[in-house]
Amino acid sequence: MRNTVAPFPATRLRRARKSPALRALTRENALSTDDLIWPIFVRDGEGVVEPVPSMPGVNRLSIDKAVEAAREAHALGIPAICIFPYTDPALKTESCEEAWNPDNLSNRAIRAIKAAVPEIAVMTDIALDPYNANGHDGIVRGGEIVNDETVEALVKMALAQAEAGADILGPSDMMDGRIGAMRRALEAAGHPNVAILSYSAKYASAFYGPFRDAVGASGALKGDKATYQMDPANSDEALRLVERDLLEGADMVMVKPGMPYLDICRRVKDAFGVPTYAYQVSGEYAMLQAAAANGWLDGEKVMMESLLAFKRAGCDGILTYFAPAVARLLAGR
Repeated sequence: MRNTVAPFPATRLRRARKSPALRALTRENALSTDDLIWPIFVRDGEGVVEPVPSMPGVNRLSIDKAVEAAREAHALGIPAICIFPYTDPALKTESCEEAWNPDNLSNRAIRAIKAAVPEIAVMTDIALDPYNANGHDGIVRGGEIVNDETVEALVKMALAQAEAGADILGPSDMMDGRIGAMRRALEAAGHPNVAILSYSAKYASAFYGPFRDAVGASGALKGDKATYQMDPANSDEALRLVERDLLEGADMVMVKPGMPYLDICRRVKDAFGVPTYAYQVSGEYAMLQAAAANGWLDGEKVMMESLLAFKRAGCDGILTYFAPAVARLLAGR
């Protein structure tokens, strides 16, 4: 629908920008703490707060410190956190069996956080790269990332996380058919209310580098992920992937990375009208932090502007490492 605008000077569009009050009254989109999911990295140990060099302000946390982070998030009004593990390299194998160990790092963190802060939603990551000796999201056979065997492993991983108390499962692997397989398994195992936020349109992006450092996967990765993650040149394909995941039982869908793919966010929201999320990934975060540290950008302003862009593009929420800083700013703290 096109808006009708009278010719100048009957219409002076600057009138609505005259003051903070008028700008507030005519603002089309708003960001709130309800829009935030905070990704955190967990590792073994106790009392550990280990900085991630390529992500200033982000740390790997031992489980006790992750519980403290969950308490902080809840106090700030952040509705959900997402757990990513930094797995001991000695536990990484080609068969990735640590991924569905009920007592692996992620599952212990889920249980600890839900016991301490039951009100906060705990989201998890479902992909094999933190547990894979080859660094890939799927099982590697003869140089190929095999789909169907990987899906079987991912289903076991999903069930273990659901048993640990996860509220939202985040399959980020991009294997074909994994959403339907997980949903059927969850129903059969008595977990009908566990939500799936599918990484439906996850691109084979160069923006993931700092994240792979944070989870310890970069050194292990052999080759690239172009055979299973999306080609950055494609747009229509994203809609086919989203539709497939919704038909298979996904409750929510995600576009990843975020800012370079705002057009995809908009297309997904317009086409399906479902809960749509984006991940402001590690490379996006690191770029903004580096520019702010060098005095090239106003860090606080670009942080807020970048997140508002996701809302403008139709997103219902954003996974962002800025979540605590944004929540404090919105609360005036």
